[in-house]
Amino acid sequence: MQALLKPVRVKLLSVSIALGLTSTAHAGEDEVRKAMEAFIGAPAVESVSQTPYGGLYEVVLKNGQLVYTDEKASFIVDGSVIDTATRRDVTRARLNQLSAIDFSTLPLDQAVKVVKGKGTRVIATFEDPNCGYCKRLGKEIDAMDDITVYTFLYPILSEDSTQKSNNIWCAKDQGKAWTAWVVDGKVPAKATCDTSVITRNVELGQSLRISGTPTIFLADGSRIGGYVPAAELEKAMDSVKR
Repeated sequence: MQALLKPVRVKLLSVSIALGLTSTAHAGEDEVRKAMEAFIGAPAVESVSQTPYGGLYEVVLKNGQLVYTDEKASFIVDGSVIDTATRRDVTRARLNQLSAIDFSTLPLDQAVKVVKGKGTRVIATFEDPNCGYCKRLGKEIDAMDDITVYTFLYPILSEDSTQKSNNIWCAKDQGKAWTAWVVDGKVPAKATCDTSVITRNVELGQSLRISGTPTIFLADGSRIGGYVPAAELEKAMDSVKR
């Protein structure tokens, strides 16, 4: 867990939690909030809701963390709840829901645009040029069809990442320069132009709590954190209502 809750870190087996043991006591969500904030020592709780898993309460903190506790806040669980019936990572699904955005608010003019085929399916990504998983994702996307990708250059790994981002942004053909780098490893040629957009991208990513790359947003605003293979991305995109 992040520093906010480091002093107490209780580990429980996720599968055990998912067995759904019944609870005889049902404290109100307000009581759980008060107990959690008393423990933390600050009004840090965004929301509290009871789950159908083992009498646990989901606690979403204002810094984006999601943890679980009981009705007395006598322990804190930092980890994933797995539904054993469906093998679904309930925590990951919930985090994706909580971190969804309004796709229409993204400043797409700040992104490198690549169109494959008709390009009717649209995603946006935040990527660091030196991110290994971004390169893997780039190769997957290069083999796909009917997709438009808006890539926000998001250099957070090194100064070299910023330099590569600047050169790609200033290239005559941004999409070609980006693809040549992530797919073929062709270092972008040096180029100069107004690169303030890269700084704005970093600020935007921070405001969206993007701490790792690649981060993918589907057209409905749902978030996918990290690399996914083409088959999984295809399935996710096709699930979006058009």
